[in-house]
Amino acid sequence: MTVYLVGAGPGACDLLTVRAARILKAAHVVVHDRLIDPSVLALIGPGTLRIDVGKSPGAATNQEQINELLVQLSRVHERVVRLKGGDPFVFGRGGEEALALRAAQVACEIVPGVTSALAGPMAAGIPVTQRGIAKGVCVVTGHLAHGDDDYLRRVAHPEVTVVILMGVSRRGEIAKRLMEGGLLPSTPVAVIERAWTSSQRVVRGRLDRLAHLEVRSPAIIVVGEASALDVVSVITEEVLVH
Repeated sequence: MTVYLVGAGPGACDLLTVRAARILKAAHVVVHDRLIDPSVLALIGPGTLRIDVGKSPGAATNQEQINELLVQLSRVHERVVRLKGGDPFVFGRGGEEALALRAAQVACEIVPGVTSALAGPMAAGIPVTQRGIAKGVCVVTGHLAHGDDDYLRRVAHPEVTVVILMGVSRRGEIAKRLMEGGLLPSTPVAVIERAWTSSQRVVRGRLDRLAHLEVRSPAIIVVGEASALDVVSVITEEVLVH
């Protein structure tokens, strides 16, 4: 009995790893997130049990129930796949699930995926570590739980590209903290909605106007001078806001 924690990548099925696609086709049960692209789900065999455990924005998160579900399923099915968007270990709680499985003495295999933190900006033509512009990239969560937002001030640096996941609903507060950390109000920003899908949309502007950009989740926020670049135009729609 093995549980496979599989990264679904940033969108369409042709961005999956070969191993991920092979394991999906051989799965007996697939426990998947809410935003997995339909083309990825189409790779699942017709007789495979599917369980949607996706969490909607604002809904209560009960990771413990998911952990227990994986343990229970592993007692019944030989190949259980936990399919997660992007990479299982990049804000995907894959580490928590792996620890729970290990505690229950359940075999676990990790299958990495392309994280949207890097692939999302790439879809908008943004090289997050462009030489001469950005000396590094920092990936952070936009969930500002319990007032713990000092980390946003600490990561603010004019030569570092900041990529924010799950931050659309708090984008005004995020911009405020980054400016308090030293970033100029004129710092370029880009928001990529539904990266690598047919409905992809990119909105660009300034940090001090981030709260006023008309964007919707799921989206990735990119802050820094590199976010003004578009070296490969692969997007379907782009909006510039001055």
